[in-house]
Amino acid sequence: MGRAKPRPNRYTTRVTDPGRYHVVQEAAETLLDELTEAYVVGRREGKEPIGPEPDAEIAPTIRLIPRTPAAGPLSIALTEFPGVVLRLGRWFYEPLPECGCDDCDEDPEELVIELRRLVVAHVEGGLWERVRRGLTRSWLETRLIGPGLKISRRAPIDPAEARAARREGFAAPVRWAPWPRRPQRTDLP
Repeated sequence: MGRAKPRPNRYTTRVTDPGRYHVVQEAAETLLDELTEAYVVGRREGKEPIGPEPDAEIAPTIRLIPRTPAAGPLSIALTEFPGVVLRLGRWFYEPLPECGCDDCDEDPEELVIELRRLVVAHVEGGLWERVRRGLTRSWLETRLIGPGLKISRRAPIDPAEARAARREGFAAPVRWAPWPRRPQRTDLP
């Protein structure tokens, strides 16, 4: 997505200072608090797998669920690396950092900016998702659009998941609604 240097043809998995990514986790926690204060959402905290794989890392996860069903949920998992895994709507998934090795050299401050951009685009109603049936298999499609941001992704989807998603209305594009804002308090001095 433009935040990391292009991977070299031969790269290592050496990480000399993973602690530099703690700033991303701190920014994510601050952002979650800001969203909880500004929007009508429920907040749930627990431990969840960060991916669909059976052996996926279990990490502390904060989930924000808008009180209107037309608005899509958001969750942030705080990984052990340290880093975060951002999930928007049903399928949008973004690990920050994506790699974290010395060769990729992702800038933590740029990751914080990217995290905010992705979340703002979603909260303002910029995410749409759908399942598309192909000749041999089904595909999920996601698109996230916001200020200076346009991301389109397509990936194969498990047949059972595709059927369930179509039953839930994802055969046609689902555009998640903007999150409802909390009323401004006027009783403050």
